[in-house]
Amino acid sequence: MHHLVATPFGERRLILRQGSSKALQLPKARFEELRTSGPNTVPQWLTDAVQAQWRLDLTGQRVGDVLLMRNAGPYSFSRATWELNLGCDLDCVMCYLGEKKFEGIDMEGKRKLLAVMRDAGVIWLQMTGGEPLIDPDFPEAYRLAYELGMQLEILSNGSRLHKDHVLKLLRTYPPTRLTLSMYGATAATYDAVTRRRGGFDRFSRGLEKAHAARLNIDLSLIVVQANVHEVDAMRDWARRLKVPFREYANISPTIHGSAEPLPQQSPEFLTHRQPFMGCPAGVTFFHADPFGRASICKVGREPNIDLIAEGVDGLARLGEIAESLMLRTGGCSGCTLSGTCRVCRPMAKIFQESKAPLVNYCQHRER
Repeated sequence: MHHLVATPFGERRLILRQGSSKALQLPKARFEELRTSGPNTVPQWLTDAVQAQWRLDLTGQRVGDVLLMRNAGPYSFSRATWELNLGCDLDCVMCYLGEKKFEGIDMEGKRKLLAVMRDAGVIWLQMTGGEPLIDPDFPEAYRLAYELGMQLEILSNGSRLHKDHVLKLLRTYPPTRLTLSMYGATAATYDAVTRRRGGFDRFSRGLEKAHAARLNIDLSLIVVQANVHEVDAMRDWARRLKVPFREYANISPTIHGSAEPLPQQSPEFLTHRQPFMGCPAGVTFFHADPFGRASICKVGREPNIDLIAEGVDGLARLGEIAESLMLRTGGCSGCTLSGTCRVCRPMAKIFQESKAPLVNYCQHRER
């Protein structure tokens, strides 16, 4: 198994170590030297740089044994998210997925999808759901993505991290980031938010084991009315573990455009979004759903492209799709605040479809 990945990233050339957020940037000449090195031993300049960056000793080893060389994709895509499935073992009151059906492509389809992502030039891949760790194909899909040289982030509720086979997999193939959602600091509150008895116990045991395994944990503190009284306790928990955390209180409608999650918001914790200045969705980033359909992001899901059927070539249309989805339509046509709008068009569209009050997404509420 390789220790490092060498990859083009736009005009830059990078050396990455999976499981680490650090990188080395190489001159193009050095990158080509590695590409053509064949069975030669690792050059001293790389041995020294890797030792300084990661305390990893490559002395005397052959380039092909420790370094995976990746090729640039035909477009500009370097990041992607992938929902392995929409099924989940929790039933959170504020979930944006709505009905969570456990369905999607089989493992053969997952292999094809990952090969397309590799050929498209995806370097950073976020694996999510639903809950990805409950998918029976997760171990094989995760291991394959790792072997293809992708830097992996897992978005999870942490309910399966207490299982030995899951921890063994993640120790052997460490993710660059393991982002865990936290829904409360006590069993009563956590289980009420997730509507699953025993959820808190599974989460806390999983968090403890993942922390002991020294995985790169990042906590997402989800703030809703039912747990707002435990926000300080959730923050203290993260600080005791000395792991980074972020708070999320702005709840969105479901991906189907229904408003069920919105009443769960805690008004005093809602944050003002910054003016929307564009994003890389559909340009350098794409999202893949459980059926292998690529869209510009998790919100702007249609139109989409069947990557299993069309392969990498299908991604050529995403830029045009992104431009079409950013056009102001419906209630936003002619808006006098469009220059400082804080919400992207696909997000505004699902708020409008759900008939949500303006206060949920539009600064007109301040006028």
